[in-house]
Amino acid sequence: MNARTGGQILVDQLLVHGVRHVFCVPGESYLAVLDALHDASIDITVCRQEGGAAMMAEAHGKLTGRPGICFVTRGPGVTNASPGIHIAKQDSTPLIVFVGQIERGMREREAFQELDYRAVFGSMAKWVTEIDDAARIPEIVARAFRVATAGRPGPVVIALPEDMLVETAAVADALPYEPVETHPALAQMAELQKLLWAAKAPLAILGGTRWSEKAVERFVRFAERFDLPVAVSFRRQMLFPADHPNYIGDIGFGANPALVARIKAADTVLLVGGRLSEVPSQSYSLFGIPEPGCTLVHVHPDSGELGRVYRPALAINASPSAFSAALEGLQPPKAIGWGGNREEARAAYLAWSDPAPVRTPGTLQMGEVMAYLEEKLPADAIMCNGAGNYAIWLHRFHRFRRFGTQLAPTSGSMGYGVPAAVGAKRLHPERTVVAFAGDGCFLMNGQEFATAVQYDLPIVVIVVDNGIYGTIRMHQEREYPGRVSGTMLKNPDFAAYARAFGGHGERVERTEEFAPAFERALASGKPAIIHCLIDPEVITPATTLSAIREKALKAKQ
Repeated sequence: MNARTGGQILVDQLLVHGVRHVFCVPGESYLAVLDALHDASIDITVCRQEGGAAMMAEAHGKLTGRPGICFVTRGPGVTNASPGIHIAKQDSTPLIVFVGQIERGMREREAFQELDYRAVFGSMAKWVTEIDDAARIPEIVARAFRVATAGRPGPVVIALPEDMLVETAAVADALPYEPVETHPALAQMAELQKLLWAAKAPLAILGGTRWSEKAVERFVRFAERFDLPVAVSFRRQMLFPADHPNYIGDIGFGANPALVARIKAADTVLLVGGRLSEVPSQSYSLFGIPEPGCTLVHVHPDSGELGRVYRPALAINASPSAFSAALEGLQPPKAIGWGGNREEARAAYLAWSDPAPVRTPGTLQMGEVMAYLEEKLPADAIMCNGAGNYAIWLHRFHRFRRFGTQLAPTSGSMGYGVPAAVGAKRLHPERTVVAFAGDGCFLMNGQEFATAVQYDLPIVVIVVDNGIYGTIRMHQEREYPGRVSGTMLKNPDFAAYARAFGGHGERVERTEEFAPAFERALASGKPAIIHCLIDPEVITPATTLSAIREKALKAKQ
């Protein structure tokens, strides 16, 4: 058995576990790994900031279900990456972040950029460790892949002392990891069938991760056979095709009031994969805690989530993939008595997601922009966004039709859209990738537009610019009407920004300018930014800042 350096052993383990792409910001603390990657059949995306690198890797994990891989340097490098780690935690995304570390003999002297990674990331990651012995790299990396993907997926952080990476060891490679599936018992599926047969107004809510295209297809067939209305959780819209007659909408920020009322009125709810946390539960108002007030069937791959907040009538510890396969054996009742409920819910969704009636102040109508994009974009286009009120236009009016087409942080992290788009385009260069970003959101990781240019990734970034931190301003006007503080922005010319990096830039101020600008952006073959200027009054599709202020002032009188 030949001796290899720690850096070589590590890269060989990545290959064993099927890694073909890594995202990084280089650092002297892991030069031995960079050297080993030089001769490896692994693509490297060099990013401009560690937060962008971690978000790209997280997006990779979202799209593939396999751990995204990120390398960053010690101290400020990994703290810059922490937003991506937090996204992976709250979004249940498999992610492994490798961090360069100081030499082992310098510990606890507060050496240059020294951090105790177990202490810093212990509450944010599923597992945090440090490799002291190069011979243990195969063992620890194999465990990292298992931990990142098992149960409820999430992030793993591994520190790599730089002197360990240059030591040699003769050690065998680990075997490739295989995700552990949890399957429902036959008795549980029989009980589920009984509960559905007894239901008068059932519906399903899909969320979480560990889905696949096949799992979605199987659940669609189940919904068809049972004529079951299906909603999706916050930013999980790719889990059920929006053009299907059983789809009834999503429960996120600004959810359709008719859908919220329907869920509250349901007597049986099948919750698959999701946790129904603060946002999708409408601030924990949909169901009682711990007694939900309905027959709740909760299916989740992590047993620790079952009964954690809501007490289910039936708890099934299974991955969405395994559960959807088991659904094939369920038989619908001979006479389904809730078909009208599904039809009414579907009609309410179609009316809610139609942008045509929406008119807002200003010369640029985002409703018409969304209507154009619905006609223009292919069904497999990948839509990305960060956080902010601008995202409501995408979530409400874009009809996601296929699995693997949505990248959005359920953690509500700003700055996600651009790096997610870069990560998606690296993985799927043949597909159309569009990022939505607010003016505040874009500049949190807008430097990754340079990464798109460097790797010739023709993403299209739609920057919705209202000159304010819109979401915060909305809450400010509601709580402290007329007292504007800390929410104004002075923005650059984002089209010129794109051109300065070597991309394509467009400026749009009127509705009729958007379609030709988008066509030119696609035709350019370059990464592109479309700078859309909207009236600051347009805070949501349903209201304005002035209306919010006036309502708040009246309430205080």
